[in-house]
Amino acid sequence: MRAFLLLTGFLVAGPALANTVAIGDLQYGTTATISGVVDRITDEDEFRLRDDSGSVLVYIGPGIVPFDTGEAITVSGIVDRDLGRLEVYAREATRADGTKVTFDHRYE
Repeated sequence: MRAFLLLTGFLVAGPALANTVAIGDLQYGTTATISGVVDRITDEDEFRLRDDSGSVLVYIGPGIVPFDTGEAITVSGIVDRDLGRLEVYAREATRADGTKVTFDHRYE
């Protein structure tokens, strides 16, 4: 798995960050940072992120997924379960160009 390091404002390919977890190693109830490629958009507010170890559903809602299929991103969030499967409730994502996207999980 490859991660991206932010060096003087530029993203460069590098070794996986110490706090980045492979998707296949996610643990329920933890906060994790994962890197991968958007595999598919499953709903307006969720998508599947894939790395070499597997894939996981990422929930960003409420809102519209701001990424494209095939886009490489890094996501930080809380690992939960949805119908028995692990799911990441994203708090923040970083695009390959260094652009950060934050997600607000307020519910009315």
